[in-house]
Amino acid sequence: MATDPTKYKLNHSMIRVKDPKRSVEFYEFLGMKLINKIQNPDANFDLYFLAYDSPKAVSHGNHWTDREGIVELTHNYGTENDPDYKIANGNTDPRGFGHLCISVDNIQAACQRIEDAGYKFQKKLTDGKMRHIAFALDPDGYWVEVVGKKPLEETENVKETDTATYRLNHTMIRIKDPEASLSFYKDVMGMQLKRTHESQNGGFNLYFLGYGPPAPENTPQGVSPTADFEGLLELTWNYGTEKDPNFKYHDGNAQPQGFGHICVAVDDLDAACTRFEEKKVNWKKRLTDGRMKNIAFVLDPDGYWIEVVQNEKLKPRSNW
Repeated sequence: MATDPTKYKLNHSMIRVKDPKRSVEFYEFLGMKLINKIQNPDANFDLYFLAYDSPKAVSHGNHWTDREGIVELTHNYGTENDPDYKIANGNTDPRGFGHLCISVDNIQAACQRIEDAGYKFQKKLTDGKMRHIAFALDPDGYWVEVVGKKPLEETENVKETDTATYRLNHTMIRIKDPEASLSFYKDVMGMQLKRTHESQNGGFNLYFLGYGPPAPENTPQGVSPTADFEGLLELTWNYGTEKDPNFKYHDGNAQPQGFGHICVAVDDLDAACTRFEEKKVNWKKRLTDGRMKNIAFVLDPDGYWIEVVQNEKLKPRSNW
């Protein structure tokens, strides 16, 4: 069987956590639901998969491999009791991964609710010049961006927020060379470029890629055309990095660890991997390597890991 990249989904983003109890609690507070848990006691780690699953969610009720916008939390046993264990959030040196992002109905009320629950912010709505975004901090210090799906003025005096309407909108990673990365994510991974934001004064560009339909042409003033999507990938390019032969971002899997990978669910795993082979990708793990024959890992141009799994709705393969 051939493979059709238009059927692929950006299934999840994986981050390592110190204490799963407090992390699951935080993401559930943001409105997500624990939709799957894979325990690996022999290897001393467990995986927790959280996603938006209310009747208003994009992927409500879907099998976990037939979704976008999942956060996978990896817990290595014992870290919760180690006073010295700390993850690298990707925003201090060594930098790489940037943040997860949720889009919400009424941003002022949503941020107030997070603050009232005692969670900290890297940037509140009222801080700095950019009054339309905030960054909350999860229990490990990972940044979670909060953006609105409506114009700022419209929600200014609204006091309620409905977490059932939230989306896990995107995952941000920093890239060295936009030409190489855009070509890879479009031509090899089959994503579309949904939106570009150029900030010449700030010295950076943002590229939003993903699967599914293109971003709508018309959205209200001050609202991102991609705000209602889930499962997008944001690439941040700081001008000049592409010219420095020694410049390298941190993939999160070398020490110090934090972010682990993004994951794409495909229509036919064998055919997709054959296609990746034809595209001459750099493999971290081929399908046939090691004991786990139902996952592969491809490396992007910056060395970030991309897991590849079978979408079990399209073709049953594993019974997870």
